[in-house]
Amino acid sequence: MNFPEKFLWGGAVAANQLEGAYNEDGKGLSIQDVLPHGLKGPRTDVPTEDNLKLKGIDFYHRYKEDIRMFAEMGFKVFRTSIAWSRIFPHGDEEEPNEKGLQFYDDLFDTCRQYGIEPMVTISHYETPLYLAEKYHGWTNRKLIDFYLRYAKTIFTRYKDKVKYWLTFNEINSILESPFMSGGIPASKEELSEADLYQAIHHELVASALATKLGHEINPEFQIGCMVLAMPIYPLTPDPSDVICSMEQNQRNEMFLAVQARGEYPGYAKRYFQDHRIHIHMEDGDEQALRNTVDFISFSYYVSVCATADPKKNKRGEGNLLGGVPNPYLKSSEWGWQIDPQGLRYVLNDFWDKYQKPLFIVENGLGAADELVELPDGTKTVNDDYRIDYMREHLKQVGEAIADGVPVMGYTSWGCIDLVSASTAEMRKRYGFIYVDRNNDGSGTLERYRKKSFYWYQHVIKTNGREL
Repeated sequence: MNFPEKFLWGGAVAANQLEGAYNEDGKGLSIQDVLPHGLKGPRTDVPTEDNLKLKGIDFYHRYKEDIRMFAEMGFKVFRTSIAWSRIFPHGDEEEPNEKGLQFYDDLFDTCRQYGIEPMVTISHYETPLYLAEKYHGWTNRKLIDFYLRYAKTIFTRYKDKVKYWLTFNEINSILESPFMSGGIPASKEELSEADLYQAIHHELVASALATKLGHEINPEFQIGCMVLAMPIYPLTPDPSDVICSMEQNQRNEMFLAVQARGEYPGYAKRYFQDHRIHIHMEDGDEQALRNTVDFISFSYYVSVCATADPKKNKRGEGNLLGGVPNPYLKSSEWGWQIDPQGLRYVLNDFWDKYQKPLFIVENGLGAADELVELPDGTKTVNDDYRIDYMREHLKQVGEAIADGVPVMGYTSWGCIDLVSASTAEMRKRYGFIYVDRNNDGSGTLERYRKKSFYWYQHVIKTNGREL
């Protein structure tokens, strides 16, 4: 495989899934602090002891040790997020929390000490809870101003420490998860499509204006959008299935089209018209949307199918956006279908449509790892299944590069074990580094290098020539 000489190898995490310290140093509550079961259970009114995210893996206090291990693997880039409620505890304050700002100063300084470029997601499923409860999340246009104040604060503070920025994590996931993705305290069933797409419009305007603002603060910033990429194949060659899959793909990709091209595509306008959805735009919104991103980033875990036949339209587990299972694919322990070739398909598809450089910022295998002791007394995880998964996906990245697709880098998801977003458990592990923490909260929090740690170290050292 011939990866570009300056290909950015690394790993990715989210603040709410590993930092812990949910109420330290002035941090306010985020929506994650009242989701003890992720997407699998109801919200709570206040944080509860069964919410593993409140303590995470204590990255807040152990980040120097963890970043040192990332450097040992050879990371060129480390994707993380800033917890919005560490900087603005309620989200609508005039002045930021200095202790929160200082934590990320120290974190980014440590990254750069090891030659690791930080990549920062501005909003990664962690809207301040106060903004959800008082303002009804992104349905309220006031959140644009709150978000821009937050973005301006961190852009200015870290303008010499952070080069790569992502505006929203998996922005299209709001279609299925309005609370976790959009801070909207209503279920998908309770929310009207008109209110949902108005919230989406507010996020898209905020993303565009933040992109403009970031470039004004530091023209060297590279600012990207981030979507959940999940190719939807027709279940059969029936033309009705083909059109059904096309329409479902378009619904997800509208977010990309707006952020990469600067306007709503025709198919979105038709959808709004057909469904009697009126997007209220204020003066300047259309011009604001023309501030397009520098690159497109995305997560990729799974592909699904679509069919127009109601008898066959049975949703599988999949990722947040669901879909009909593909009969030709195997599944992970959590029902996510494994499709390495789908990654090559996505890379080619996005490049052909949007002509923006691409960055794979999430990919990996969640599995129930077993920690074992070796004869020399050290402990590890023999996770050949993870190595196989990643090897096959990286082969397809190489194929896409050979196809002429400009791929900037690859950051595997959960490079150190963390709390799952979808299930809020530790048992579903993605990392190269095992963290001794169990679903019941017990464990020493000691870190152990898995077999995949050394495999990925070699992949980076050889720049992907030896997978």
